[in-house]
Amino acid sequence: MRIDILTGLPKLLESPLQESILRRAQEKGKVEIVIHDLREFAHDKHKTIDDTPYGGGAGMILKPEPIFECVESLGSQRSYDEVILLTPDGEPFSQRVANELSLKANVMLICGHYKGVDERVREALATRSVSIGDYVLTGGELAAAVIVDAVVRLVPGVLNDTESALSDSFQDGLLGAPQYTRPAEYRGLNVPDVLLSGNHSEIEEWRQQQRFARTKSRRKGNYSS
Repeated sequence: MRIDILTGLPKLLESPLQESILRRAQEKGKVEIVIHDLREFAHDKHKTIDDTPYGGGAGMILKPEPIFECVESLGSQRSYDEVILLTPDGEPFSQRVANELSLKANVMLICGHYKGVDERVREALATRSVSIGDYVLTGGELAAAVIVDAVVRLVPGVLNDTESALSDSFQDGLLGAPQYTRPAEYRGLNVPDVLLSGNHSEIEEWRQQQRFARTKSRRKGNYSS
């Protein structure tokens, strides 16, 4: 899998994408993550990628030219299954969307910044728009890191435990069960007896009950029994 990220602030992404599972996934050759600096596609000596909005108003808008030219340059080298614009008004990112994207060969993420992106980018280039939540960030770079992390861990061969990703929270619409590790007792706090019993069927039943209970209490609007 290859993921291309278009941004005006590449340094915001360099460190997060070179740590932990994402670093190992790239070292294994399971995924290729490439960051593209939109300023390389600006034409003036100041490498300007934003301008004031037509019609007035506060903030700056990402110009269409650098984004169009970067997308077209990359598109001349390979076909993209998805060209995703990261924007607060996009479809909500979820485990379902992460699963979908993990099956793609080539995905492009366009990071918004400042007050927004010229709407012609969405109209002419993006295959879908995605948001990681109903709140405002300075730009789409951190959202891109979230999406890449959620997607890459689902790519076959990235995680050592083949069942790990499939048993994650939200894969079946439920939250995960409580997790414990050694020691069995710490400061008067004990691990539930069932987890120490060695009875795997009882453990699985307990975990499933915990998952239903947690989902019902913590995700009331989305829960259905």
